Amino acid sequence: MIRRAWLRAGLVIAAALAPLSTGAHAASGIGDIAGTWINPHGSVKVVTGDCGGRLCGWISWVNAEAMADAQASGVTRLIGTELLRNYRATDAGRWQGEVYVPDMGRTFYSTIDLRGHDRLRISGCILGGFICKSQIWQRA
Repeated sequence: MIRRAWLRAGLVIAAALAPLSTGAHAASGIGDIAGTWINPHGSVKVVTGDCGGRLCGWISWVNAEAMADAQASGVTRLIGTELLRNYRATDAGRWQGEVYVPDMGRTFYSTIDLRGHDRLRISGCILGGFICKSQIWQRA
């Protein structure tokens, strides 16, 4: 019982000191989500990382079908497009920002939930978050 109390106290202290020792990434949680992610269809990869203290994500790879769909909508370039924009941490493992949908040319309110080390749930919403569509992305 005493050992558990010490363990909990140690975890609380470590959690309190982590932002001081590792900088902005620890405070925002970006370090946990930074990396390369692939959508459920295996057609788009996005690299996530810091952009001015916020979380952003840029398209790093698309397959031929995704590129053809984009071109049919008038989009000529996908690689390098900022898909995930200006996300801020709202809770541990949760961010709020905007997702850009290139073939629609529109940006939508969005949330990201980190589910373990290797999965993200990305939701894009309309009507002030009343109607949302979500996808589970895997770490690539």
